[in-house]
Amino acid sequence: MPLELSAKHPSLLIRRSAFERAGLTRAAFDERLGLTDEEFRVEGDLVLVGPILEEDALQDVIGDLEGAGLVYFDDFFDLSGNWPEWLVLFARDAGRSRVTGA
Repeated sequence: MPLELSAKHPSLLIRRSAFERAGLTRAAFDERLGLTDEEFRVEGDLVLVGPILEEDALQDVIGDLEGAGLVYFDDFFDLSGNWPEWLVLFARDAGRSRVTGA
């Protein structure tokens, strides 16, 4: 199932396999960012963290991810949340089966 992204604030998308390989935990993200259930979601091979309300917090988390050995773009990616509210964006990992139509 695709995950809806915030149009007002940035979000981080992390490959679940990289998240687990690096030994990251939900508790660590909660401690740093004070997340709700809607701000930390997992679907397939995708972990969505956000929206992240503070720019400094986003940069700190990116630094933590890189410090844990994750590679920007290959293992995780941030989306700015800088698009109009009339546009709704969803994300899912590419490995999920797709429904084909006519």
